[in-house]
Amino acid sequence: MTSPSAVTPPPTDFDIFRGLHHRDSPLVLPNAWDFASAALLADEGFPAIGTTSLGVAAAAGRTDGAGVTKAETFAAARRIAGLPVPVTVDIEGGFDERPGAVADFAEQLAACGIAGVNLEDGRRGSALAAPEQQAALIAAVKERTPELFVNARVDTHWLGLDHGSTHDRARRYAAAGADGVCVPGLTDPARIEQVVACSEVPVNVLYSPTGPSLATLTELGVRRISTGSLLYRAALSAALDVARAVRQDAAVPSGIVSYPKIQRLLPAQLPS
Repeated sequence: MTSPSAVTPPPTDFDIFRGLHHRDSPLVLPNAWDFASAALLADEGFPAIGTTSLGVAAAAGRTDGAGVTKAETFAAARRIAGLPVPVTVDIEGGFDERPGAVADFAEQLAACGIAGVNLEDGRRGSALAAPEQQAALIAAVKERTPELFVNARVDTHWLGLDHGSTHDRARRYAAAGADGVCVPGLTDPARIEQVVACSEVPVNVLYSPTGPSLATLTELGVRRISTGSLLYRAALSAALDVARAVRQDAAVPSGIVSYPKIQRLLPAQLPS
């Protein structure tokens, strides 16, 4: 008879999420902005869900990237964390410049069931954090919650600033403990390949409809492909299309998610 101590415990969401970055095919990570969008994506079969800081901020009438949506981010995270798939949360620059405060917030997210965070070095006013300062934030988070997957975002190409520091920043953040690095705004295949080659951790890129295909990104060695705010913006565009069709007494686009399906995915009670 096998002793209880010999039984292998089931993998946690932290384990599952980390493993999704080390498969033969990259993780396609759709980004939700509220419970309903996240639940629909999980129901569609996506193995993990991320959040979009733009979607969370705009839904609350706040500005993205300004460090003012900490409460809204945590509220959305608590609601989405109950889904049957790992969830990673975009926390902008950590909503604080103090490593201890950022580590506190990450610890709170992990405690409510969040498997990862996306931590960017872009700052309010289209500026970049000093790489040593950002590395200190990453190190503090990993020391406090080593199981949490920290995806360190390098915003040099997103903000169009200091492109030459991209590789150095990626290396510094990995050395500080980051589990992955993300370089949004990078769509040139040769440059993506260079980032992959210089990185010892999985590389994440932001999908662009005008950028490389999924197949090309896979060949380049990218391990995670995020949709960012694309789905949120597409949803708003679709809502406008339907509203215009009704106003013009034109045909409404087909394939709209039904009321019963959304109701089916909603739990009896969510954290407030």
